[in-house]
Amino acid sequence: MDDRYGSDVLASGWRQRGVKPVPEVAAELDLVVEVAADGYCGAVTRVQGGNVELEDRLGRKRLFPLGGGFLIDGSAVRLTPPAAKKQSTGRTASGSFAVADQRARIALPSRILVEGRHDAELVEKVWGADLRVEGVVVEYLQGVDLLDELLEEQPPSATRRYGVLVDHLVPGSKESRIAEAVARGPHGRHVKMVGHPFVDVWQCVTPRALGIAKWPEIPRGIDWKTGICRAFGWPHETQADTARAWQHILSKVHTYRDLEPSLLGRVEELIDFVTAPAS
Repeated sequence: MDDRYGSDVLASGWRQRGVKPVPEVAAELDLVVEVAADGYCGAVTRVQGGNVELEDRLGRKRLFPLGGGFLIDGSAVRLTPPAAKKQSTGRTASGSFAVADQRARIALPSRILVEGRHDAELVEKVWGADLRVEGVVVEYLQGVDLLDELLEEQPPSATRRYGVLVDHLVPGSKESRIAEAVARGPHGRHVKMVGHPFVDVWQCVTPRALGIAKWPEIPRGIDWKTGICRAFGWPHETQADTARAWQHILSKVHTYRDLEPSLLGRVEELIDFVTAPAS
């Protein structure tokens, strides 16, 4: 005779018998889910640090822990992180077609020069794969004021060109006066200076990538980076605080779409200049 109560009354798992398992669903972008606790409904816009960000039809965003407590079409689900994806459509972060199994070339004599470490890190993150294929090295000057000294110590030539990226290259600025002087000088033919209009390379990251409406305006007389950290409520007392702030900003950059067009065009221009055949 069958024992409808089971043969072992102490066996584990008796609570789960007959309970329907909750299916797991990957939190892919644009997946629409409902939060069971309060009825909030939104589409997945981001998954990071064990949390999922949902955006409702009014553009409001909220963060929730991944896991249970969500509904899809009225049925309970557990949200899980999406599977890691390979570089989509075989493109680099700059939007160029990726070159499979391509080793970095031996570095060319020509260089791209930037003003500081943050500029170099940003260029590396977006254009690094392209630059290694081309054999282009990015160096930082610690300030455009030191460019003349470099040009005297290591003069450029038809086979050793310098492409220089500077901040705040607008009419009347110190940077624009330096660029004009270099263009008129003995090295002008083999040096190309371009720049973006922003006070600092931080602003080349789009507000959208950072999840803000716009970059704060910092009054004259206040150190710009310190003012930015203060405006965002970040620590700003030490150089380490500034470094952490930059790493947070840089972490929001994944492709060229996260950068302002005024920087994108200038970097591409410099790559073309330093890789063009010697004439």
